[in-house]
Amino acid sequence: MQHPQQDQNSTPANEAEAISRQSDCLVGQEHREGIRIDLFLAQTWPEHSRAFYQRCLSEHRVLVNDEHCRRADKVWPDDHVVIFWPPEKDTKLVAEDIPLDIIMEDEHVIVLNKPPGLVVHPAQGNMTGTLVHGLLHHDEEAFENMSDNTQRPGIVHRLDKDTSGVLVVAKNLQARAYLKDAFKEQVTEKTYLAIVIGCPDEPVGLIENKIGRHPVNRLKMAVVEEQGKLATTRYRVLASANGCSLLEVRILTGRTHQIRVHFSHLKHPVLGDALYGGCPKDLPCPAPRQMLHAWKLTFPHPANGVMRQYMAPLPEDFQQTLAALGLPAIGMRPKPLNPPVPPLANDDETDE
Repeated sequence: MQHPQQDQNSTPANEAEAISRQSDCLVGQEHREGIRIDLFLAQTWPEHSRAFYQRCLSEHRVLVNDEHCRRADKVWPDDHVVIFWPPEKDTKLVAEDIPLDIIMEDEHVIVLNKPPGLVVHPAQGNMTGTLVHGLLHHDEEAFENMSDNTQRPGIVHRLDKDTSGVLVVAKNLQARAYLKDAFKEQVTEKTYLAIVIGCPDEPVGLIENKIGRHPVNRLKMAVVEEQGKLATTRYRVLASANGCSLLEVRILTGRTHQIRVHFSHLKHPVLGDALYGGCPKDLPCPAPRQMLHAWKLTFPHPANGVMRQYMAPLPEDFQQTLAALGLPAIGMRPKPLNPPVPPLANDDETDE
């Protein structure tokens, strides 16, 4: 097998620790046509991502038949694979006092209105200041009990950092398992409001195709012909003005960046979405971020299976953008009506 040039220091930095934390296996006969080593590792030890194993390969932590290999190399039946696991990092979450806009909370779930700019859970580049850290501060006992190495206690679905709106979080392991199944089986309903550039040709439409990683820009997703996952989006045009349209969008699947990718593919990107072409020089109205808001969420409650719907009012930046474009203020929280004050009873009136 071909392998990269290396010196004696290219083996794991702490050899004693690496040897004490290693795993090995033989490649099975089901891979008679060969399989990429990074894919084989991800299938054999699925607790980590394929990207994790690619990093292990680049750090020379994987041996195949006692030789280092590259991530594009293939392994074959009866090849002996050894991986030296990297040292475990301290993944303990620390509670942070982050304000939460709570729509509803009980002993099973908490429904929130996530503001734009808030990351849902820790990830590379955002290890602090996330919604998860705020949840730990809000109810440390509940979310500490669900903490694991994924650093996503209670999280059953996500919203992008700059997408605002309604989000449900589980407060115990049983609720988390129940809601994960509900999202997986598509018994939930997720409805968004989006401001897009231009106006789709059809006032009501269905977008259905495959979404996968962009072939060039790995930060983006894209509509692809092969090796993607089916994504289905329904939309309805609510209003159009000044070169933009307000859409009601319902996603039947939950692919990464699904709405942003689909409308960029239609040449009507979400206004303010720099990653997918929503910030042209001739913008009809400057937008501080992508104008996408998770408006309604319907899900079966873990306690009894009864369908519940919750709505998140529009944040101020979305309202301001609608007003600047002359679009209707749909999704606003109605102002409370002051009930009439009943007249005071006359002193001479008596109860019957």
